[in-house]
Amino acid sequence: MAKGPMLKFVTVDRAMPEKRPPNLRKEDFNEIYGEYAKAKAEEQASRCSQCGVPYCQSHCPLHNNIPDWLRLTAENRLQEAYEVSQATNTFPEICGRICPQDRLCEGNCVIEQSGHGTVTIGSVEKYITDTAWEEGWVQPITAASERSESVGIIGAGPSGLAAADFLRRQGVQVTVYDRHDRAGGLLTYGIPGFKLEKDVVMRRIEQLEQGGVEFVMNCNIGDHISFEDLRAKHNAVLIATGVYKSRELQTPGSGAEGIVRAIDYLTASNRKSFGDDVAEFDSGELNAEGKRVVVIGGGDTAMDCVRTAIRQGAESVKCLYRRDRANMPGSQRETQNAEEEGVEFVWLTAPKGFTGDKVDGVMVQKMRLGAPDATGRQMPEVIEGADYVEGADLVIKALGFEPEELPTLWNQPELEVTRWGTVKAEFETGRTSLPGVYAVGDIVRGASLVVWAIRDGRDCAAAILNDLNATASVAAE
Repeated sequence: MAKGPMLKFVTVDRAMPEKRPPNLRKEDFNEIYGEYAKAKAEEQASRCSQCGVPYCQSHCPLHNNIPDWLRLTAENRLQEAYEVSQATNTFPEICGRICPQDRLCEGNCVIEQSGHGTVTIGSVEKYITDTAWEEGWVQPITAASERSESVGIIGAGPSGLAAADFLRRQGVQVTVYDRHDRAGGLLTYGIPGFKLEKDVVMRRIEQLEQGGVEFVMNCNIGDHISFEDLRAKHNAVLIATGVYKSRELQTPGSGAEGIVRAIDYLTASNRKSFGDDVAEFDSGELNAEGKRVVVIGGGDTAMDCVRTAIRQGAESVKCLYRRDRANMPGSQRETQNAEEEGVEFVWLTAPKGFTGDKVDGVMVQKMRLGAPDATGRQMPEVIEGADYVEGADLVIKALGFEPEELPTLWNQPELEVTRWGTVKAEFETGRTSLPGVYAVGDIVRGASLVVWAIRDGRDCAAAILNDLNATASVAAE
């Protein structure tokens, strides 16, 4: 049995950090959860059972040493807790904020299964790293020695940044290319501030810059520099573009004015939070203020859209999803937060079409769940004769994302892709069909979680390093 101040789950109840009241938090884009006080973080960490087979760790894509850093936190050894946390996770303060812990570590906590309420793993993780930043424990990257080899990374999202961090620590010269004006990818422009405040992302970007990572922004591969020139410039190239092509609706009226893509809507909102001039927002096109908003979809992106619309002052916000609450892909915690803030979820509904040249309504089909499909999920079926029209001034499509056609965009027909359009790459190493070219993250696995992107970036960076070492050894012989 573990010694020290642990195993208190029997006598100490689960307690999340204080959540701001809905009437206050929906007035701004600040994060909704407060910070633990030191004593509270230690108390909640002490609830860990230190079990022999830590399911929290095995169900974490990064296999974070969660029981170890919980125990160190409970023992007031916070700097050591940070070091253990940082050893496996490039961005623990980001994962602590946006990981769906209810589906991963916390959802598989042993004491949760026994009815005592899971350890608040994500909140403690956030507390550890936020404290590390405050205390100055987070230092710029320093390599023991510099190497001559360089790696070009296409995409400044979580997988690309995780790979850049890993490679710079080994002395590799790293240049990151991105189409946007700020690094961070979806961390910067996709996820709203109420889940992930932007200074949290920007300070990590600054840390990478201070450590020697070069960022080339506003750079479209194929336009500003060819893929071939990139390969010639670097010893290895890593494709980490993510997937940004929105799935479309093939229904009557889907081209009407006022029907917008989730990525455009969220990017505009996040740009405004930086103080940028955003013409589409200022014109009202991508602004929900005073409008009846309907969001179509049931994933985390849909949750981001409905909660953003509330904060922009929408008259009403409804979310249409074709399955029920139990079968939605988004986080249940996010759904609860949205409902508290005034979002109405209309389960078992799907759009059949839209009315008006400038959209004024969604033709809605009512659904029921039928027989399971090959994956075991019940398939939605239309209930005939139950259609109705839902009034709407702004419709946001949050139906998921698909990969862009990179072989065509970059004039690289030899770059093999799957039947889904994702880049075909080796599991773990990320090697593609092109020598010296690797691919990781959503462009390989499809739209997924940030924590998986970090895992992929770290794994692939290790493979790149091994290949560079092998090449150097051959050259030295």
